Amino acid sequence: MAEVLEFRVPAGPGRTLLVLGLETDATEHALYLAFSAFGPLYSVRLHRNAVVAGPGFYALVKYYSARDASRAQFACNQQPLFQKSALKVCLCTRQRPFPQQNLALNSYKCQELANHYLGFNGWSSRIVTLQDISGFEEEVNEGEDSRALPESQRCKYLCIQELTLPQHSICARGVGVAETPVDPSQGFVTAMRGAQKLAAQKALSDAFQKILLVVLESGKVAVEFISPQEDLVDCLADEELKGLLQVTDLSFSQLNPEGEEEILSDFSMDGE
Repeated sequence: MAEVLEFRVPAGPGRTLLVLGLETDATEHALYLAFSAFGPLYSVRLHRNAVVAGPGFYALVKYYSARDASRAQFACNQQPLFQKSALKVCLCTRQRPFPQQNLALNSYKCQELANHYLGFNGWSSRIVTLQDISGFEEEVNEGEDSRALPESQRCKYLCIQELTLPQHSICARGVGVAETPVDPSQGFVTAMRGAQKLAAQKALSDAFQKILLVVLESGKVAVEFISPQEDLVDCLADEELKGLLQVTDLSFSQLNPEGEEEILSDFSMDGE
């Protein structure tokens, strides 16, 4: 049976493993090395046992794929792996819903997932436009908090990135908007670069939201493109798109859906 994976925080039953019986010298790195052999991991979290349970740790290991989690549980349960005593590995089939589980993955994790299933040469991205939109919208709208920073102390950028999957003949575009305050101790240029990078990261993540990975039992991967028909970002040519952004009255604050927090150190604009 095929499994469909989105570029979103993995949700639903069967994707998380509970690892019990970890010794006091266990580390998240050791867990990552052991369990990532079965598929890409979204997260590894190590927690100290309750006092009544004695010394040691337990861990939660979350996969993107329920199939990978099941294989890992079968192979690792009652095995010592990286320690002397055997571990108990259970598959969590019921979980409380958390708000962040429906969030878009940040750009770094999108790239990790794409590299695993599509290969390092299976996708590429380029920046279509990166525009300074500071002052485009009214600084303080009626009824809003008047204590907001004045425009001269903020940098705001809009970025559109194009994601290409040549082997699947798919091209998707994403939009990202980022705003950073100007720190007097660091200067305007630092704030500008930070806003540019964050906007580019968000745009890349947004483009990946239009891609679905269909993973077959054989390991082969098919790709589906999903995008609203009215999405002009995917329909217009580069020059038409840049012109539209210059005259549009669209509220930029509404362009980005909620997603994981981006990490500036994980992204470089060089070679985009």
